[in-house]
Amino acid sequence: QVQLVESGGELVQAGGSLRLSCAASGRTFSSYTMAWFRQAPGKERAFVAAIRWSSGTTDYADSVKGRFTISRDNAKNTVYLQMNSLKPEDTALYYCASKWGPIVVESSGYRYWGQGTQVTVSS
Repeated sequence: QVQLVESGGELVQAGGSLRLSCAASGRTFSSYTMAWFRQAPGKERAFVAAIRWSSGTTDYADSVKGRFTISRDNAKNTVYLQMNSLKPEDTALYYCASKWGPIVVESSGYRYWGQGTQVTVSS
């Protein structure tokens, strides 16, 4: 059974940085896409970034390009989201998600989900 466990969310001031981690287990992820989504109160879950485990190909939402970086550590089976220059509008519950095959930006395309980690950016 696939398990995704997020960590790293906390309260940070605007302009600060955080690194989220997603520890994955339960299968070999070489043919999988790993992604981060976020959901703010009263809003729909939104795509943030994704990475193909085997090739390292990435994709980002326009709102985070140049500020966030997704990466993976094959040895640790862990995916990271480095978040710099954080803004209050980045405040949300951040989810790690996984799917077999290529990157898609729709949340409905992802089969496996973690429980989420809260990021709060104060102004």
